[in-house]
Amino acid sequence: MINYLVIAIGFAFASVVQPGPLQAFFFSQSLLHGWRKAVPLVFAPLVTDGPIIVLVLLVLTNLPKEFLQVIQCAGGVLLLYMAYVSFKAWRKFNLVENRVIAQSHNFFKAVMINFFNPGPYLGWSLVMGPLLIKSWNENPVYGITLIIGFYGTMVLSSIGMVMLFASARNLGPRVTKISIGISVIALALFGIYQLGTGIYSL
Repeated sequence: MINYLVIAIGFAFASVVQPGPLQAFFFSQSLLHGWRKAVPLVFAPLVTDGPIIVLVLLVLTNLPKEFLQVIQCAGGVLLLYMAYVSFKAWRKFNLVENRVIAQSHNFFKAVMINFFNPGPYLGWSLVMGPLLIKSWNENPVYGITLIIGFYGTMVLSSIGMVMLFASARNLGPRVTKISIGISVIALALFGIYQLGTGIYSL
């Protein structure tokens, strides 16, 4: 059981600290709205990964690879839209009053970004899925421990990242605006890469 727990914790931490679309979204929202409003976003994978796990273990293995590529293209379009929304917030950012236009439904946006991100599909099909099946066959407690260790680490690590991102707000409005601009570029680059890779694979 310890072996499965160590693997789950290590893989979850590596997934969180690796730059990606969801991390870029956390970054932008932490800067725009502070850690209190950004922390709930880290729970988005808990909503999306259930259906993703089912798709991977029961459905995805029997579907053509083009299915994942279509999802990747849709995710690229979504990320480009998020970059555009963040860009508008960057333009409206007031250096004097340090305010931005509030965004609504950010949790839903985080859910959509994660659902259209090929990362969870690849992670569960190549790493976590086989481990879950193997651990569950040995003992259901091992499988449950694997899942708890994975998502517990993911949530706690993501909260830590959000707190770190939000600390940039304390460095002054000019630094905050520059950081928001960086998040816009990051979202746009991830969107272009994801969309381009999906189209090229098709």
